[in-house]
Amino acid sequence: MVCGIDSVPQNAIECDNGWKVFRIQGILDFALIGILSKISTILANNEIGIFALSTYNTDYILVKEENFERAINVLECEGYIING
Repeated sequence: MVCGIDSVPQNAIECDNGWKVFRIQGILDFALIGILSKISTILANNEIGIFALSTYNTDYILVKEENFERAINVLECEGYIING
């Protein structure tokens, strides 16, 4: 289960806190191939682990809080535009 910290059930056996999220902006057509793969490869090459979630029309990439700013910098250096 993935949820905000305030929504973790009282009877949860284990919880891994400290994640921040990027959302791939826009609606992703199924014909677009490799978007998540390219981003995850860039972050992996910089030793930044991720947890990825995909929905019907976009992807979310979670990184640990301590790696978030570095992830932003790495992606910006690769030409990605980070909003927010």
